[in-house]
Amino acid sequence: MQPRPDAWQTADLDALVDSILDLPDRAEATAFLRDLCTLGELRDLGQRWAVVRQLDAGLHYAEISRRTGASTATITRIASWLHHGEGGYRAALARAKARGTVYPEAPVHATRSVR
Repeated sequence: MQPRPDAWQTADLDALVDSILDLPDRAEATAFLRDLCTLGELRDLGQRWAVVRQLDAGLHYAEISRRTGASTATITRIASWLHHGEGGYRAALARAKARGTVYPEAPVHATRSVR
């Protein structure tokens, strides 16, 4: 087997992506993610997606930070991937917009418990 062009693209990641693609609905996807990730990881993933949506909506970094609790350094990093990454954020945003499920007006960050 030839080495992959990017070290992050591993057989284990391929298997994970395949497993995600096989999930039939939101309930199973939610259950899978909860089993796979810690609560902190889930919170971070959700926060990153909120930042992406708000960057796409044109909000200023300081406003995004206030709304999401993400640091401006994190927002800058996410913006870099949004504009110069693999295209995954853009593709997901386009699909979410087509479904009408992009909510850039995320509420102001508040700590809440996750079960």
